[in-house]
Amino acid sequence: MEPDLFTAAAEDRQEKDPAGSPLAVRMRPRTLDEVVGQQHLLKSGSPLRRLVGEGTGGPAGPSSVILWGPPGTGKTTLAYVVSKATDKRFVELSAITAGVKEVRAVIDGARRASGGYGKETVLFLDEIHRFSKAQQDSLLPAVENRWVTLIAATTENPYFSVISPLLSRSLLLTLEPLTDDDLRGLLRRALDDDRGLKGTVTLPEDAEDHLLRIAGGDARRALTALEAAAGAALDKGEPLISLTTLEETVDRAAVKYDRDGDQHYDVASALIKSIRGSDVDAALHYLARMIEAGEDPRFIARRLMISASEDIGLADPNALPIAVAAAQAVAMIGFPEAALTLSHATIALALAPKSNAATTAIGAALDDVRRGLAGPVPPHLRDGHYKGAAKLGHAQGYVYPHDVPEGIAAQQYAPDALKDREYYTPTRHGTEARYADAVEWTRKHLGRRAP
Repeated sequence: MEPDLFTAAAEDRQEKDPAGSPLAVRMRPRTLDEVVGQQHLLKSGSPLRRLVGEGTGGPAGPSSVILWGPPGTGKTTLAYVVSKATDKRFVELSAITAGVKEVRAVIDGARRASGGYGKETVLFLDEIHRFSKAQQDSLLPAVENRWVTLIAATTENPYFSVISPLLSRSLLLTLEPLTDDDLRGLLRRALDDDRGLKGTVTLPEDAEDHLLRIAGGDARRALTALEAAAGAALDKGEPLISLTTLEETVDRAAVKYDRDGDQHYDVASALIKSIRGSDVDAALHYLARMIEAGEDPRFIARRLMISASEDIGLADPNALPIAVAAAQAVAMIGFPEAALTLSHATIALALAPKSNAATTAIGAALDDVRRGLAGPVPPHLRDGHYKGAAKLGHAQGYVYPHDVPEGIAAQQYAPDALKDREYYTPTRHGTEARYADAVEWTRKHLGRRAP
């Protein structure tokens, strides 16, 4: 809905006297050039540049866009910049509180504004994933006929949460988590800028590093914590925000953890070794340290996928699917909810029966290949699907396993130099006991072991 008298008055007061507004609001960029991060979306001629009126595009008007990214990456900020930089009519709705009635009211207003005095309407719809299919359907005619230019924001994968017809009528723009350098520049600007803290306090390097860790790539969280810590420092009469003051303010101890140094690798190693040793409590401790220090959740998920094959293998064939599913979920949801998924996978892997048989098997096979133990493929296994293959003896004498009893054809499969090599030595741990029986049975029927 369009701002009422009270909303408009509040916004007017905020612009005239911004001191009462949160630091994150005061430091909102006024132009696209002030936006931190997301440079891949801000190039000349990009959809966002065109939405703020840079370039006419002739008969090709600006496209509706769906902004997809984790919290605090600038979705609302970009919409705010568009609202300030364009002379178009700007309307904001939240899918948390709005419904079809409100959407239709905006569309009707947009058609009147366009027909009455040629004014285009930009509709910013936050949390679009909270709209039902029917509610999203109500947007289609307006977007398709360009009665409104839609800017929709979502933290959830739009391929699952936004209906296909709306996706096909919009451009999907993916926002990336802000880097430490992005946030560092934002914090330093907030410390010195007249809209921010005006140089009243300084932020030492150790406190800045801790602030970056707890921010987790979220600009809003970083500025909120900075403002709280600055207030506490000023109340104490201190000219700088010490690490102690920051810890007291945000109630988060500074974890000794260097994401680019020894701690990064040492704690990751301890996590995997704890999983390998089946100590679920120690594994959760190291996982918590990585999460609290702001470790990239995708890095943790990758390590869990490796562990599932390296240390568990066929002792629990479900371990790898669990780890892969966790990695996919982490990529979709990000922190803080990703902590639950990583905990789920870590517990499952730590308590699973263990086997490194798959690891040692491929290691032994690779070792032989690297030492030159390969040899030609046996003629009966070679490709026989081309003209002249039969004259070369290729595929001649091959026995199709499905044509023989029990589905096992006793013929040589490995090259001559390796025909008696056995790489896979299964354990009797968990489900792998079944594979141990299968290996013994198949090798006997292949004639590689005496009955």
